[in-house]
Amino acid sequence: MFELNKTLTWQGFLLLWSQIREFLITLGNIGCDFSSVLTHISRLKINFREVIEQSKRFAFDSLPISLTIVGMTASIIAMQLAPELAKQGGADYTGMLSALVMVRELAVVMSGFAIISMVGSSFASEIASMSVTEQINAMRVLRVDPVEYLIVPRFLAGVIFMPVVFILAAFFGLVCAGLVSHICAELSLLNYITSMWHGLYVRDIFIAMLKSSFFGGTIALISCSCGYATRGGAKEVGLATTKAVVWSFLAIAMWDFIFAAVFYL
Repeated sequence: MFELNKTLTWQGFLLLWSQIREFLITLGNIGCDFSSVLTHISRLKINFREVIEQSKRFAFDSLPISLTIVGMTASIIAMQLAPELAKQGGADYTGMLSALVMVRELAVVMSGFAIISMVGSSFASEIASMSVTEQINAMRVLRVDPVEYLIVPRFLAGVIFMPVVFILAAFFGLVCAGLVSHICAELSLLNYITSMWHGLYVRDIFIAMLKSSFFGGTIALISCSCGYATRGGAKEVGLATTKAVVWSFLAIAMWDFIFAAVFYL
């Protein structure tokens, strides 16, 4: 007798359905947690001491790796861009192009990736460990709201301090690009700065700051939500951390596309 459940087609269908089901469950958890966070913020149920503590982790602890990634990426781009522009007689446009690339995309996206790797994964694993060891249930017994204590401060820290990280990373990246352009293409720093100001618009800075704020809140929300929904043991903690990182990367790419389509299309 033919057994459908043993065929490769059926097994493939079950695998696909499990992935779709997991996607919908995760999306629903993130939506519910976001609704709870907005409710707590609207009622001013905010633990400000915890917000300050998480802000330190989000901004200052992640700043070295963010500056390193943005600075190295800006240097590599300038190393390849400046000599080619100099050959074509367009060396004076190096600063303008560097400013556009740095402010609109590079600084905010690379900073977001760095924060996902360092801070987002930390948020997810920390809250997931608390969940599987029943610490969150203990908080409920003590009448401490886990969302107010764990998720809201991290979300606010991401929204408020991600723009700070972006500003510092963009400035550092432009400095690195200018120095590399001077070394590789013998472009004077005065020409670089003059060209940079011609290509740097206040509108671009504000759009990038708004985008970075969305990035920060999204990273914190997804990381906390994936950790908060974790059940099981040590294996599930690792899976929750991986899920948080992957979902955060996808969310950053989606937000970046939306902002580009809305403001620059």
